[in-house]
Amino acid sequence: MEATVTEVGEQVLTALAAAGYAETTIREYREWIQRLVLLARKQDGQYTVELGAEFASMTTSPRTGRFSNQRRKAYGRLVRVLDSYVLTGSVDLSIMRTGGGKATPGSEEFCQLLADWSVEMGQRNLALNTRNSYDREARGYLLYLEEHGVTSLREAGGASVLEFLESLRGRWAESSMWSAVLNLRAFLKFLDRDDLKEALDLANAKRHHRIIPTLSDEDERAVLQACTGGPVAARDAAITLLSLVTGLRACDLIALRLGDINWRESTIGIVQQKTGNPLTLPLLPAIADRLAEYVLTERPDIRNDHVFLRTWAPHTEFSDHASIYEVTKRTFIAAGLDRPKAGTRLLRHNAATRLLRAGTPLPTISAVLGHCGPDSTNAYLATDAEHMRACVLPLPPALHPGA
Repeated sequence: MEATVTEVGEQVLTALAAAGYAETTIREYREWIQRLVLLARKQDGQYTVELGAEFASMTTSPRTGRFSNQRRKAYGRLVRVLDSYVLTGSVDLSIMRTGGGKATPGSEEFCQLLADWSVEMGQRNLALNTRNSYDREARGYLLYLEEHGVTSLREAGGASVLEFLESLRGRWAESSMWSAVLNLRAFLKFLDRDDLKEALDLANAKRHHRIIPTLSDEDERAVLQACTGGPVAARDAAITLLSLVTGLRACDLIALRLGDINWRESTIGIVQQKTGNPLTLPLLPAIADRLAEYVLTERPDIRNDHVFLRTWAPHTEFSDHASIYEVTKRTFIAAGLDRPKAGTRLLRHNAATRLLRAGTPLPTISAVLGHCGPDSTNAYLATDAEHMRACVLPLPPALHPGA
């Protein structure tokens, strides 16, 4: 379809308004479209996919002269929806969601490998976040091979694995390299290339175990008070309480459906997004009260069975962990707490620590948190200072001070 940037842009802006997007969001898109109009002057204002790609590549901020990740994401979203309109004749706003625009190898063999890997991950029912992580490293490795003249897996040797990981060190924190190795190992195992897997063992990437943060008794009381009798909205309070008391992951809060709540038996039954394991949790009265208040009085009346929806239009389910983090962050601010990292990770750690200090057996804690193995729960042992002190052995007399 041939159209000018102005014509295509008006279609997009109209669709945004019809979908109920905030006026501030529409103004942002109008500003980006005007910038694209200026770029399109060199071809009489006509929009093409090639022009869109050029616009999306303009990621340097004119104000700072540096790369702008915000500009990259914003221009990428706009170009994806413009391209979709030019190719299909209709505006598909869902294509603006995060996760699009991934770089793709040019090799037909590599593209097929990624497609097969995607099917394999789907058949294994891996959680979305796990699939994205596995796909990121697989895609990155194949793109790295292409950049160095390798277009067939038969030509790849163990050295290429080490060189790829080394290329990440300039962009990744050293503490994150273990994750890269873990994610890439899954893909190499799928490829059935033992030589490439063995090369990973030479990467010398160590797993870093940081001290798990928890809330003090005073801070926890402040959060509970803000959620149960304070100014926090019912939706935000229910999300925070579920994470604080049950340790639910952000991905499970996002995926929670109305049918998962058994109001008569006061339970919540889900299939965990990360592990695929079923999990049943008690719905305590304080949580049930705020959750019922949200469902009955605050929740938008639309045909979407996700429990937690966006307050502002479009009233869809939350898109990612960052949305849940903004909810818990607001709750902490309302509770008078200023913590730089007040997300579900902190609340989940806190729930595990409270159970441990109360003498709850590790298998029970593992079941409540939905861990797929005991090793995940063992990490919380270091937070139980009282029981850790009981494990300290006395010094031998010869080493005792003053002996």
